[in-house]
Amino acid sequence: MNKPSSTLRAWDPPWIQPLSKGAINTFGYRRNQGICSEIDGVAIDDLMNSYGSPLFITSEKRLRDNVRGMIQSFTNHYPTVVHGWSYKTNITAAICRILHQEGSWAEVVSKSEYEKARLLGVPGNRILFNGPYKPRAILERAVSEGAHVHLDHLDELDLMESVAREQGRVVSVALRLNFNTGITEPWSRFGFNLENGQAIEAATRIRLSPHLTLNGLHSHIGTFILDPTAYGEQVRLMTEFLHEVERDSGTRIAYLDIGGGFPSHNALQGTPIPPEQAVPELEEYTKRIGMALKKGLSNRSGPLPLLIFESGRAVVDDAQSLAATVVGTKRLVDGRRGIILDAGINLLLTALWYHHPVQLVQPKDGVPEETAIFGPLCMNIDYMRQMVTLPPLAVGDRLVFSPVGAYNNTQWLQFIELRPPIILVNARGRHEIIRQGETLASLCEQERMPPHLDSSPGHWQPLPQPWHDDMG
Repeated sequence: MNKPSSTLRAWDPPWIQPLSKGAINTFGYRRNQGICSEIDGVAIDDLMNSYGSPLFITSEKRLRDNVRGMIQSFTNHYPTVVHGWSYKTNITAAICRILHQEGSWAEVVSKSEYEKARLLGVPGNRILFNGPYKPRAILERAVSEGAHVHLDHLDELDLMESVAREQGRVVSVALRLNFNTGITEPWSRFGFNLENGQAIEAATRIRLSPHLTLNGLHSHIGTFILDPTAYGEQVRLMTEFLHEVERDSGTRIAYLDIGGGFPSHNALQGTPIPPEQAVPELEEYTKRIGMALKKGLSNRSGPLPLLIFESGRAVVDDAQSLAATVVGTKRLVDGRRGIILDAGINLLLTALWYHHPVQLVQPKDGVPEETAIFGPLCMNIDYMRQMVTLPPLAVGDRLVFSPVGAYNNTQWLQFIELRPPIILVNARGRHEIIRQGETLASLCEQERMPPHLDSSPGHWQPLPQPWHDDMG
């Protein structure tokens, strides 16, 4: 006897689900990615219902806690410390203002970043001006406003000397150094090299100039540095050079700027162990730095130089999340499930280098399995995650990527899709927009139409008629 038609299930085509090592635990269950339903007590669903999807969500509390913790960790090992907030990491005005309220200086690498720091009320003597390209006009302004200019190459040294001469003043400058620590890959593109004599040549040029004086040394050994001993070696080399230039010139170095590069607890691609195990605690870095400074400056008389660090990623990365919505699902030819989100690498460019942790906003039933997460772009590289274990998802389900606060709001692209709002959740549970989402009007605002193209087409060419085979 046939079953009633109401009990029949729709037929699904067969598919193969490949197994991956570690995807199933010893009890036969696949790993769940966990749930992130709120940020600082505010429901993510409520935020997305209010502001739309996708949406960047920033935690003011986490941002303040992070920078306070970093400064405290450094001052545990060295008495005079300043944090320079890296504008290139996240230049959103409200984020910069929060960090400046916490005492952070501005670390900038371009004309526009310098001007934004001044617009936000940062005085010139609280700006660290790095980077290989500083146009003359902005260099003139930086000098007149007392900014700390870090010279990158001899042509820039010549330009700075010319600016100082024209302004009739003696300008204090810093040298950016590069060298091989033997631990990290050298960043020899930037600054003056120690090993080949470029650095001492530049210091000598400054010593002989009637318009310049050397008062600072800066270096930046890389990004996402996972070995704290690299910073100890960095400080050793910098303090040795400090003694050499002080001995030769008779001047005093007022500050040492060790740059940034401290990692966040993000999952760097190619690192086989999770960030909880791969990333050392901050205290391991600051302890190494403090020990190296104590040793390197032990025979130096007078006040200790100011220590500056320029951390960006470790301050802001976990203070921001990206919430997105599933807009499509599919079964891929290799058996994996695929989902399509309304957010792609146009918003999360760092997905090309990191396996950003992804969580569900609300629990979902079903057996988790390997899932590829795509963005909405018509580009084959638009993967948010190549593979992550998730339960079956449907259109309308929501996911959260975090940490994503470093570089995504500065490297994001106006490509195919419009960029969404950024909101701030404060410690009292209030939330508000700190950057409006793009619209077609804002997208077209910078465009201009030449007069001869100013009118709409007079007529459209008719479409070709369908072809019919009338033969036979």
